Amino acid sequence: MSGGDIAGLIAAAVFAVLVGLLAVPLVKLGRVLDETRDAIHELSANVTPILEEATVTIGETNKQLARIDAITSGIADATGNVSSLIALFAATLGGPLIKLAGFTAAVRVAISGLKPKSRSK
Repeated sequence: MSGGDIAGLIAAAVFAVLVGLLAVPLVKLGRVLDETRDAIHELSANVTPILEEATVTIGETNKQLARIDAITSGIADATGNVSSLIALFAATLGGPLIKLAGFTAAVRVAISGLKPKSRSK
């Protein structure tokens, strides 16, 4: 064996040790990537039913909101009708009732003015 052969063997041994040292982190990285892949598959398997359920819930909520909108518009119409009835009542009966109340108050004052005043001793 010559000196070049020995140097080649030493270089090959050093290279083998270096490859061995680099193989350990690569194996660990491979395990991490496998676990990450498994976690992503599990997450996608769990998220899909949740998203489908959320879609159904949002659809049902939209239906209920449409019904509430119809009820609200009906209540708004009823409120407008009640307001119109009150205005009509005030216009037709309110004025004469106010006049009648004024007339009654005037008659009461007039009657109390006609009564003889009693004198105190």
